[in-house]
Amino acid sequence: MKNGIPSTSKTWFPVSVRLRSRLTQKVSEAGILSGMGLITILSVLLTLIIIIVLGYEASLFFQQDGVSVREFLTGVEWNPLLGSEKHFGIWPLVCGTLLVAFIALLIAVPAGLLTAVFLSEYANPRVRAIIKPALEVLAGIPTVVYGFLALTVFTPGFKMISENVGSYNALSAGVAVGILILPIITSLSEDALRAVPNNLREGALGLGATPAETSFKVILPAALSGIISSILLAAARAIGETMVVALAAGNTPKLTLNVGEEIQTMTGFMVQMALGDVSNYGVEYLSMYAVAFMLFIITLGFTLMGALIRKRFREEYQ
Repeated sequence: MKNGIPSTSKTWFPVSVRLRSRLTQKVSEAGILSGMGLITILSVLLTLIIIIVLGYEASLFFQQDGVSVREFLTGVEWNPLLGSEKHFGIWPLVCGTLLVAFIALLIAVPAGLLTAVFLSEYANPRVRAIIKPALEVLAGIPTVVYGFLALTVFTPGFKMISENVGSYNALSAGVAVGILILPIITSLSEDALRAVPNNLREGALGLGATPAETSFKVILPAALSGIISSILLAAARAIGETMVVALAAGNTPKLTLNVGEEIQTMTGFMVQMALGDVSNYGVEYLSMYAVAFMLFIITLGFTLMGALIRKRFREEYQ
């Protein structure tokens, strides 16, 4: 009170501070939401730009003389190089790509799932804290290192076992890619297993199930959607791998299932064309975009398949 008049400054000052704080908070939240929305829109725009560029360049390829969509989709011979009779059947490249990816998954899926079950159900926190980061370090190793590993270690080893293994082959590339995608399956599957509620474990053990039966007959099926998603993500990663197959698989397109032979994948062919002495306006160079567009469609198919499977087999717990 001053001169008989009550002072209101102490009453209104905290209110004004709270109002300014709320206004600042609302402005900050609006800025954060706007930034998130802008990044989301930018991501979608980048995807659309990639599709448009690939589609446009691929359309130019199909407008060239001697190129047809029918031969591209059904042909079994691929030979777009200069100075030879050109053939543009995509299936030798697709076969080589899927062969390497199949070998990689054949190695990574069992090893990754068993490791994930061990980390989730059996390992103590100290062991998990050591093993899981060590496995995830594999994902940070440059892929060119895996390529040289396949070329200098795996291939000589396989040639010592069998004389039918060539200097460049699908087996060495597949094994290297399998090691590359192992952390993806292990990490995502382990997260899916740990997300299963503990009451399922306790119920199974209470009914007399062994720890192994609980892990493989109760917990594993309950986390099936996440596990399948991790496998499909790893498959898409294996299909899109470039440096390993460019170094270890070779550059001879073949429609073969012989893992000891030299093959060529879609990504390997794109590397060959990007580094080769071909015109940027020639059919050989434009074929790279057609192959890239096909690769994009295949990987997109795996992504959509993973989303559908995740939606179909997702388990919701209270």
